[in-house]
Amino acid sequence: MFNAAKKLANIIDKENVEVIHIHWTKDIPFVVLAKILSKKKPKIVQTRNMTMTRFKDDFYHRLMYKNMDLLLPVTYQVKNQLKKFIPEDICPKIEVLYMGSDKSKMLNIDEVYKLKEELAFDNKSFNLGMVGRINEAKGQHLLIKAVDILAQQGMSVNAYFVGHAMEKSYLDILNQDLKNRGLENRIHFLGFMKNPHHFYQVCDAIVLASKRETFGLVLIEAMQVGTAVIGANSGGVLEIVDDEKTGLLFESENCESLASSIEKLINNKELTLSIAKRGQDKCKEKFSNELQFEKLKIILKELV
Repeated sequence: MFNAAKKLANIIDKENVEVIHIHWTKDIPFVVLAKILSKKKPKIVQTRNMTMTRFKDDFYHRLMYKNMDLLLPVTYQVKNQLKKFIPEDICPKIEVLYMGSDKSKMLNIDEVYKLKEELAFDNKSFNLGMVGRINEAKGQHLLIKAVDILAQQGMSVNAYFVGHAMEKSYLDILNQDLKNRGLENRIHFLGFMKNPHHFYQVCDAIVLASKRETFGLVLIEAMQVGTAVIGANSGGVLEIVDDEKTGLLFESENCESLASSIEKLINNKELTLSIAKRGQDKCKEKFSNELQFEKLKIILKELV
């Protein structure tokens, strides 16, 4: 590490680097060492995407955070954790900077129908989408159970999962569960999709059922294209979704609560359209890439 840090220190001094911006926490010691070895002493900025769960008062962490200048947590929840676990005397400046997203190209009516046909959507059913890697923490099993609850009540609802299976054993459990429940025609695994932004546009609603999501970019992407969203009431989702205004919230890890939220949309088309429109407006106001990049530019200018 020392030789690599020395090389980076030389680049910093040669190129007159003022700011080093990192994301991965494992890069902190390497960059801090480079700063110590350099003459320029650049500012170190980290975008913090993950939560912090323990106090950072040992010698190692005191050295690291003492040499950092700015933390950019992606939610206020993460900001509060940073302030709680990093001692005040070494805590860098903290500014919340939400993730942003570019609005995808909107499909026209013909393109929507074509994609629905390609994905074998049932146009007579309420079609739910979930995007993200297939693992237990993402909560695919909750949506399957919720679909089962609604199907037993006589509602026509399907769920389509987009994402790569991180653990084949979990996918096997899901497939066995849906077979046991007789949901083979209602639950569909579409695998990895290069451009899920088009997928959002053909769904009646997008569900995020993660056990604890630091932010919830999937919700932002779906809201941007005018699709209603349902999210678990935990983590960063609470800073994105205003219940029954820009989306619906359900009790985290509770399939009955999720089923109830889905039922609200099935039975109330006006509510579905309303939260989709308000969600889209909120994204324009708070979560566009352009807005977040402009804010980052201002923050960095003030830092140097």
